[in-house]
Amino acid sequence: MLVITFVIAGSLSYWQGWLFLANFCGWSAALTVYFVNHDPKLVEQRLHVGPTAEREPSQKRIQSFNSVAIIALFVVSTLDYRYGWSGSVPVAVVVLGNLLIAAGYIGFFFVFRQNSFAAATVGVTAEQRVISTGLYSLVRHPMYASALPMFLGVPLALGSYWGVLVVLPILGGLIARLLDEEKHLVRDLPGYGAYRKEVRWRLCPGLW
Repeated sequence: MLVITFVIAGSLSYWQGWLFLANFCGWSAALTVYFVNHDPKLVEQRLHVGPTAEREPSQKRIQSFNSVAIIALFVVSTLDYRYGWSGSVPVAVVVLGNLLIAAGYIGFFFVFRQNSFAAATVGVTAEQRVISTGLYSLVRHPMYASALPMFLGVPLALGSYWGVLVVLPILGGLIARLLDEEKHLVRDLPGYGAYRKEVRWRLCPGLW
């Protein structure tokens, strides 16, 4: 992220990039330290991430697409800064972007607190059970719901309006992932079918 941010932006005086990295990496470090101490098994599970870590062929394809889309989010946003496509983005918009990233990480925190089975890959372990309390009583995929404001916040935090357009394919990739994931959970996780009937909404209460 450091290389993408500053090499592509072409400047070390890119203050939006420094603020973004401090915010993004600070939250990552804080959550890592907390869960290493409180739920090390969760941290171990989440170390296996990305297309090559997925067991299902469909998820390998989906995660390959998502990986490219997320890299594109950073590349387009930093190129925007370099060439000034968005003009002068107000400081308030940059601050808003960082707040959205923080909101996403706060959502992740509560998801991980409430669900120790929240691995980074799609699959069901022998001891896994359905989690239906906390955020999971509102939507079936609160981790993906938390990721959406974070992804929207990234281009704004980096001072880019054009980068927001890249959030659309990322949203499509997340939807494809969760729909495919639900097929495996209904098949392999006892009680998930009943949970789907109990909690109607996937990402946003009242919408979808």
